[in-house]
Amino acid sequence: MGTDKQLLVKGMKFIGYTVTLMFLAPFVIYQAFKNQEHAAYVPVLIIGLILALAAIAMGFYTIKVFMDALFGKKTKD
Repeated sequence: MGTDKQLLVKGMKFIGYTVTLMFLAPFVIYQAFKNQEHAAYVPVLIIGLILALAAIAMGFYTIKVFMDALFGKKTKD
């Protein structure tokens, strides 16, 4: 049972995407709350919340990819 190196590299790429979303989502939400009187408040807030949900989902998917790379996929016999 070895480490799947291609899947591990894929996981490293997803970590980059996840970390980017983890920093981008709070920044967008903060900007939305900072400009509540602006007309684009609601769309920017919605985009920020979508980015936050995407960061959470990508985090779980990244963990799954790493687990598959390190421990292998379970196969049914």
